[in-house]
Amino acid sequence: MPRSERSPLLLAGLLAAAGVAHFASPRRFDATIPRALPGSPRTWTYASGAVELALAAGLALPRTRPAAAKAAAAFFVGVFPANAQMAVDWRHRPAPLRAAALARLPLQLPLVLWARGIARAGEGRA
Repeated sequence: MPRSERSPLLLAGLLAAAGVAHFASPRRFDATIPRALPGSPRTWTYASGAVELALAAGLALPRTRPAAAKAAAAFFVGVFPANAQMAVDWRHRPAPLRAAALARLPLQLPLVLWARGIARAGEGRA
């Protein structure tokens, strides 16, 4: 399978794994939900996990891939505030946890660019 065809499936796999993790171990995700959001953190955890699973499914199918990739890019931008909140909230945690929280912030950009690249490649084939 050519690299360009594996890329959407790799991103789909990453999103699927993250989505499953939101349901399998929700408590760790609850802690990242910004307090300013209305409702229960668990609701937001499950909702974001469901969105990740839906995006993964959309990326796996060539027909829906361009739209799902655009939606994934928007999702990655949208969850940035949760990652920023996590970095703020975890500033007093042990160094490895603090480092992990801070490392998530710059990782959003490559994810956004990866998804945008998949969207563009999919549109080029349409």
